[in-house]
Amino acid sequence: MTKYIFVTGGVTSSLGKGIISASLAKLLQARGYRVTIQKFDPYINIDPGTLNPYEHGECFVTEDGAETDLDLGHYERFLNVPTSQANNITTGRIYQNVINKERQGEFLGKTVQVVPHITDEIKRNMRILGESGDYDIIITEIGGTVGDIESLPFVEAVRQFKWEEGNNNAIVIHLTLVPFLAAAGELKTKPTQHSVKALLEYGIQPDILVCRTEHHISQDIRRKIALFCNVNINAVVESMDASTIYDVPLLMYKEQLDKTVLSKLKLPTKAEPDMESWKDFLGRLKNPTSEVKIGLVGKYVELPDAYKSITEAFIHAGAKNECKVRVEYIPSESIYAENVKEKLGHLDGVLVAPGFGSRGIEGKIEAIKYVRENHVPFFGICLGMQCCVIEFGRNVLGLANANTTEIDENAPHPVINMMEEQKSITTKGGTMRLGAYPCDVKKGTKAFAAYGKQHISERHRHRYEFNNKYLEQYEAAGMMASGINPESNLVEIVELKNHPFFVGGQFHPELKSTVANPHPLFIKFVAAAMEYAKKKTN
Repeated sequence: MTKYIFVTGGVTSSLGKGIISASLAKLLQARGYRVTIQKFDPYINIDPGTLNPYEHGECFVTEDGAETDLDLGHYERFLNVPTSQANNITTGRIYQNVINKERQGEFLGKTVQVVPHITDEIKRNMRILGESGDYDIIITEIGGTVGDIESLPFVEAVRQFKWEEGNNNAIVIHLTLVPFLAAAGELKTKPTQHSVKALLEYGIQPDILVCRTEHHISQDIRRKIALFCNVNINAVVESMDASTIYDVPLLMYKEQLDKTVLSKLKLPTKAEPDMESWKDFLGRLKNPTSEVKIGLVGKYVELPDAYKSITEAFIHAGAKNECKVRVEYIPSESIYAENVKEKLGHLDGVLVAPGFGSRGIEGKIEAIKYVRENHVPFFGICLGMQCCVIEFGRNVLGLANANTTEIDENAPHPVINMMEEQKSITTKGGTMRLGAYPCDVKKGTKAFAAYGKQHISERHRHRYEFNNKYLEQYEAAGMMASGINPESNLVEIVELKNHPFFVGGQFHPELKSTVANPHPLFIKFVAAAMEYAKKKTN
């Protein structure tokens, strides 16, 4: 029988429910349990696909083409198990499903209400992954903060679910804050008490409290929290600020969070968790033998969460190369021909990031011109790949005003063009080319040297593609298509022959990078940056 763990948050947002959920899942997985995590978000958007990255950070894309919350990226990076459409549900999707059923007459003329119809739909989605038979334990993260009006239906659904399944089959972990008041010189438990009180008012007694804190929680404070929040003292778990999110599973293991969870779910602890490969990764991450500076040129750099998967992929690839990757965020709007050397000259590599729209695109093109001409390692992702095609067209092939039709519909040389099947689409949400698609990699290329195999699969999120009418011209001048989709003939990877590392991918390789399997293109890019740094030093 599948067991369920619900993770709620109190006091304030951004306490790290996603990292705690992923860390607990990693420990349970390391003990031999089949685990997955799902996220329930309280906003009314159907998914984050149409949200500005400044609003919500990165939009993470799953294998099956779902546009989801960035926390799903953490789940995959920790567990090395793909997520799906079923792993991220929003209020918008819940209401859409219920309204569709009402229009189809499924409620037989009844008045449709939040209770029971909305809460029943939430519970149905909570059970979907458990009913597949693929998992022993489902961890469900409830977005928002207890007390928010938006998350009330989800909290009520958790209460009902817990009552239906029984205390041994469904538990609640409440993540809360124990702040340190410098003036008083002590930790304060009152916010946690009030947060648990709010949860109790909704009919939920938390089984475990995870307390975020900047200072160690003494035994006396644990006893006080346990007494006033009505939990066992061993169910009060300290979660100290960590130097890296990848420390958190080991910190939670030290606090015996996984043992406490298994005890409450009446599950055997099995063997101690096998975390040796994780510790090996952390050892290489914290003890690098070299260092590189890589510039991330993008238009949302004021909010690093907009490029969360890219920065994490650099951490994975850096550890693999025993190299500290220092990422320097550079606004593409700030780059011009006059200052490009000043902006990029000190770097060991440049990644031009994905994005949408015209803002900052000329700065990206200027950055690519500089790294191409000066043989600085370059990696372009999605729009970054399209920009390197535009730059090459303008400055090498002499195609004046070459552009993408996303920016200029009447470009004289539309080297990047809207995909044929996208031209008739008018709705925005969930209509891009999304999810995993196959790609055939040509032997003897940098891409093949990275992957080590001919047939690969990568995740996509785009509407525009390389215009194959220009392919012969590009390849004759030295930019080759080293990866092609076997079904549509879409150019997936471009690279320069006479360059230490100049690779652009139409897909998003960062979405598949995990602790256990760093992405091969990121590994090779970091290695090329290390080689470039060594040559500069010599």
